[in-house]
Amino acid sequence: MSYLLQDTSFWTAVGLVTFFIVIWRFGAFKSIGKALDDRADAIRTELDEARRLREEAQEILANYKRQQADAAEEAKATIRQAKADADFMREEAKREIAERVERRTALAEARIAQAEAAAANEVKALAADLAVEAAKELLTKKMTKTQRNALVKSDISSVGDRLN
Repeated sequence: MSYLLQDTSFWTAVGLVTFFIVIWRFGAFKSIGKALDDRADAIRTELDEARRLREEAQEILANYKRQQADAAEEAKATIRQAKADADFMREEAKREIAERVERRTALAEARIAQAEAAAANEVKALAADLAVEAAKELLTKKMTKTQRNALVKSDISSVGDRLN
């Protein structure tokens, strides 16, 4: 047995056993177990909180996806409305342009008709002036005074008949 008292392994084993007895006597195992249980409860609480946060994040993500889909649909509806408005405005502009062209064409045709009438009147007036000049020339150069007097008398009587 003296051999055992000199062996360091023996004394290490005795010290270890004594250490465990002292720890057990002061309730360290209970406090270590309690600390481990508390730590497990804290981890469990954190896991539950993480699970809850994950579910909230999934709900928020789903909500944002719905909002994004709604916004995309609203954008499509806005684009459709804008295209319809543009088509309407294009058709309205075409109609207005056609009306303006029609009015301007009618106005131009009226001006052309007036110009034609004015030109025709000028030609008639010029022809009448030329006829008067030609008649005057004929009367003065080719007819005798008695022939002219007879022509004037007949014209005066015909004018008198026409006025009555």
